[in-house]
Amino acid sequence: MRWFIKTETFTPETAALSIDQRRPHLEAHRRWVMAQSKSGRRIRSGYLVDGEGRPGGGGLLIFEARSYEEAFSWVQADPMIQAGLVTWTLQEWIQISGDQL
Repeated sequence: MRWFIKTETFTPETAALSIDQRRPHLEAHRRWVMAQSKSGRRIRSGYLVDGEGRPGGGGLLIFEARSYEEAFSWVQADPMIQAGLVTWTLQEWIQISGDQL
């Protein structure tokens, strides 16, 4: 299995929403990630904060897949992507040092 990283950032329209308006979408994303983890996929998910600890910088999803094509297809099921709330990129990550995930 290979590791992949999906980075995402709210679209300007999503960023303009109040947290109460974004919350249902964030919760759907969290439920999806948890379900994927419980089904056996190796996955790590989190959000980015600035130097003051304020969220809004986007998020990372690190996960295993057999190929780029599988990874690409799989992330398209993410509720945040399906709802068009984020811009995102997908890259394979090749670890060369440090603790193994």
